[in-house]
Amino acid sequence: QVQLVESGGGLVQPGGSLRLSCVGSHNTIEIYGAGWYRQAPGKQREMVARIDNLGSTQYADSVQGRFTISKDNAKRTTYLQMNNLELEDAAVYYCNVRKTYYSGPVDYWGTGTVVNISS
Repeated sequence: QVQLVESGGGLVQPGGSLRLSCVGSHNTIEIYGAGWYRQAPGKQREMVARIDNLGSTQYADSVQGRFTISKDNAKRTTYLQMNNLELEDAAVYYCNVRKTYYSGPVDYWGTGTVVNISS
């Protein structure tokens, strides 16, 4: 079982910054990498950024150049640095780890942290 706990959400103005953190149980983030997803009201959950076990990253086009995903294996934590936030970035942000079992991959999710953007 994998437990993920997010933190760092809040209310910011457009153009502001936030840093989200996600602590994983054991060393799952080190072994499997992690991802950040978000879900706005009335919309489907979408991938924001992913980082694999070797540190390679992937971003959604909408956040490329504004968001940075990273991980600190010693702290069992992944971070999402969000700069130049836009109104469209408001959502619940979820941390994800995809763990591979013999029977196939299983997604684990945190409970989410809320990001509000308002002037």
